[in-house]
Amino acid sequence: MTTAPLQHAHEPHGQGVAARLNWLRAGVLGANDGIVSVAAVVVGVAAATPDLGPIVTAGLAALVGGALSMAVGEYISVSSQSDSQRALIAKEREELRVSPDEELAELAGLYEARGLTAQTAKQVAVELTAHDALAAHLSAELNIDESEVANPWAAAGSSAIAFVCGAVLPFLAIVLLPESVRIPLTFVIVALVLAGTGALGARIGGSPLLRATVRVTVGGALALAATFLIGSLLGTTGIA
Repeated sequence: MTTAPLQHAHEPHGQGVAARLNWLRAGVLGANDGIVSVAAVVVGVAAATPDLGPIVTAGLAALVGGALSMAVGEYISVSSQSDSQRALIAKEREELRVSPDEELAELAGLYEARGLTAQTAKQVAVELTAHDALAAHLSAELNIDESEVANPWAAAGSSAIAFVCGAVLPFLAIVLLPESVRIPLTFVIVALVLAGTGALGARIGGSPLLRATVRVTVGGALALAATFLIGSLLGTTGIA
C-alpha cells in the first residue's frame, strides 16, 4: 500500500509563495520608507518652529508626495518588467507554433542538463508538453509563470498604501502630542515601530533578526537626528 507524501504546515508547496513573500517584503520596506521620510520631515520642522501650521503642512506634503513618488516609481519599474515578461511569453508561444519538434528537443535537453537520463528527460518533456507546452517551456527556460506576470497598477497602489500606512504614525504623533514632549516621544515611537518592521522584514526574508532590527532602527534614528539638527539650526538663526 502506498501513502501520499507528508507536507508539513511550515513548508508551503503552492505556486506563487515566493511572489507573495516578495510583495509582503516590499510592503514592509514601503512602510519603513513612509515612517522615516515623514518622521524626518516633521521632526525637522518641529525643531525649527513650535507652530503646528508649518508642521502639518510639511508633514502632509511629505506624505502625499512620498506616496505618489513611490506609486509612480513602482509603476514604471513593474511596467518595464511585465512588458519584458509578456514579450518573452509571446516569443515562446510563437516558437512553439512554428517549430514544436525543435522546442520539444530543447525542453528534453534542458531536463537532461539538470541530471536526468536522456530517456527520462525525453519522457518528462513529452508529458509536460502534452499537458501545457507553453507553461513547461516558460518554467524550464525562463522561470516565468504566465499567471504571475506582475500588474503595474497593483504594484503602484500597494506601494502607495504601504508608504501611507507607515507615514501616518509619525505624522499623528508629532501633531497630537503636547509641544513639550512632541519631538522626544516621536523619536521613541518611530524607533519602536522601526524595530518592529525591521524584525518583521528579517523574519520574512529569513535574515538574522537582531542585525536587521538594529540596522533599520539606527538608520531611522540617524535620519531623524540629522533633520532635527538642521531644523534646530535654522530655527536658531531665524531662517525658518
